[in-house]
Formats: sequence, structure tokens, C-alpha cells
Amino acid sequence: MLMVLDVGNTQIFGGVFLKDQLQLRFRKTSKVPCSSDEYGLFLRQVLRENSVDPVQVKHIAISSVVPDVNYSISSACIKYFNVRPLILQAGLKTGLKIKTVNPQEVGSDLIAGALAAVHAYPNRPILVVDFGTANTFSVVNAQREFLGASIVPGLRLAMESLQQGTAKLPTVALKTPDKVFGRTTAEAIQSGLYYQAVGMVKEVIVQLKQTEFPGESLMVIGTGGLAGLLQQAGVFDHYDPDLILKGLKIVFELNPEGAA
Repeated sequence: MLMVLDVGNTQIFGGVFLKDQLQLRFRKTSKVPCSSDEYGLFLRQVLRENSVDPVQVKHIAISSVVPDVNYSISSACIKYFNVRPLILQAGLKTGLKIKTVNPQEVGSDLIAGALAAVHAYPNRPILVVDFGTANTFSVVNAQREFLGASIVPGLRLAMESLQQGTAKLPTVALKTPDKVFGRTTAEAIQSGLYYQAVGMVKEVIVQLKQTEFPGESLMVIGTGGLAGLLQQAGVFDHYDPDLILKGLKIVFELNPEGAA
């Protein structure tokens, strides 16, 4: 079995693959740093609670944008699974050509998502929209060249900024609104955040089609914990919440020689 961990700024999103099938998904907050023992015990427990024997995990691949927890998680993998994890970082084979000014600064989550996308939809330009703590837009052309990305605050950050920067606006649950406008303050915030996100995605798509891919069929893939809110808006050609986990599996398969 292969266990994959996508360490984000808010959550650790993990899964276990048995051959080509994703058998299990789980999440853990990453906002509070944990010791290697806490991570290790959590991982073993969440596997057992889902009828997966931790002993069967023979390989682990990790994508992380939170450097402060990398050592603890890596140590947990070694201590509790006897596996030295493969860390997605510069120098590993991905099959992508990184065309940014400084390839090493591109987030490993963006690389994993782009890699899974080009494997699923080869020979066409792709926009990967990842809705998480930050909303990211990753652009890949038909030649598997990662051209760059756009990064903006995510929905929760936008909501928190409203709450912190105003005297009376509350924190609300994020949801797809019933109407364009709200009849309560909470509904008004939910509507505003939702349609801001929808409009943003639509405009990015318009600009890419006009400036980068005129006459080409751009594939738009949504992923991330909050992208599901936009499914009904019709802005995505495909929605895959497991995109980064699938990308990590591909990275592992491209680098069978061992951990970084």
C-alpha cells in the first residue's frame, strides 16, 4: 500500500492507495504543530479505524507547503511505519517542464495537481483551480509545460478578514447560496463570497483563452476542500477532490528508486 499526505496550511489531506484504487481518505488540522509521536499515532489510528492495517503501508509520499511540520511528519513515518517518505521537491522526476522564473519556489501541491491533471487529460492546455486556504490557479500547456500560477486568499481567509476588519460582520458557514442576494447578514456574506469566487474563476478562464490559448480547448479542473461549493456554477469542466493525492501517487511511480 501507498499512503499519500498533502500537507496544507489548514489541513493534512491524506489517503491510501491499494494498487490504482484510493481506498481511504482522511483529514487532520495542520494549524497546530504536533510531535512526531502525535502524527504517528494519529496516522496509525485513522488507518485502523478504517479497517486498514498500518503494517500494509510499504511506501509514503508527501507534498507539503508547511516546512515547520516536515521534520515531525517524516520522523513519524520512519518511527511508526518504518518507511522513509518520498518528499515532493525540486530534483524529482515529474514529467513536467517548470517554466517559472524560480522553479524551486513553486508549491509542491501545485506540481502534484498539475501532474495528475496532465495524466488525466493529455495533449491539451489545463487550468487547475485549487480552493483551499489560498485559491490557486495553475496553468499547464499541451506540451506539459507548467507556465505559472495565480494565488489569491481563499474563501475562509476572505471571510475571516471581513469579520476581523469590521465591527458587526460575523463569521458564517461557507455554503452555496440560494439567491444572488441575502436577506440576512449571514446570507449576504455567503452570497458575496460565493459569487466573488465564481466571477474570479470565470474571468481567469476568459483571460487565459484570449491571451494564452486562443483557439484551443482549455480544460478547467476544480479541486481542493472548498471547490465543491462551485460545482453547481458550471465553471469547472471536471471536479476532482482527490487530484493532489493522485498526483503524489504518480510522483512515487516516477521515482521508484526511493525517498528524497
